[in-house]
Amino acid sequence: MANVTSDHDIAVEKSRDPMAGSTAVARETVNALAGSIADPAPLGLAGFALTTFVLSCVNAGWVHKGTEPIVLGLALAYGGVAQLLAGMWEFKKGNTFGATAFASYGAFWISFWAFVVFYAGKVPKADATQAVGLYLFAWGIFTLYMWIASFKTTAAVNIVFFLLTITFFLLAFGEWGTSSGLSKLGGYFGLATAVVAWYASFAGVINSTFGKVVLPTKPLHG
Repeated sequence: MANVTSDHDIAVEKSRDPMAGSTAVARETVNALAGSIADPAPLGLAGFALTTFVLSCVNAGWVHKGTEPIVLGLALAYGGVAQLLAGMWEFKKGNTFGATAFASYGAFWISFWAFVVFYAGKVPKADATQAVGLYLFAWGIFTLYMWIASFKTTAAVNIVFFLLTITFFLLAFGEWGTSSGLSKLGGYFGLATAVVAWYASFAGVINSTFGKVVLPTKPLHG
């Protein structure tokens, strides 16, 4: 008998993968019925959330600036490699949005690690704020168009991208204007971003484990 994807199957699958749009959800549901891999979105969201949270604690001034090197291991292993792997698995599941997001932000954290460890010292001090500001601003542009695309995913993911867009631009302008106030505000927005991303990850894990919607992520159909 041929596999038939019902509206119920799609609704359940969408509750499990908050990163998927309606087309990807249908494709993922067919793959799931065929015995495909588990949903990588909760892993990707968790790696992003935890690393963002720790760095944002530094940016917001919750902990001393001298503790920033603790972020580097997270940036390489969890925010970087783990999230990059989640992106590759999203490619396998046929989710273009999730694959692009996780692979890109995984690469972002790896590039952050590489810059701090290998290249930051090579940038003249007079140019450092301009260089870092440009880096953050460019990521803000990418995040902005991913936020627009996220209107076909879920409300939880949409809020993550909305907050992250503001975070990048605040941090960028904080660097360009050498404004500790803007950078600190960017840190607080980063903390909010991490909390919402953790929620989306938790929802993906618990909804999949329990086989029903325990924590809603509110699919967007606009």
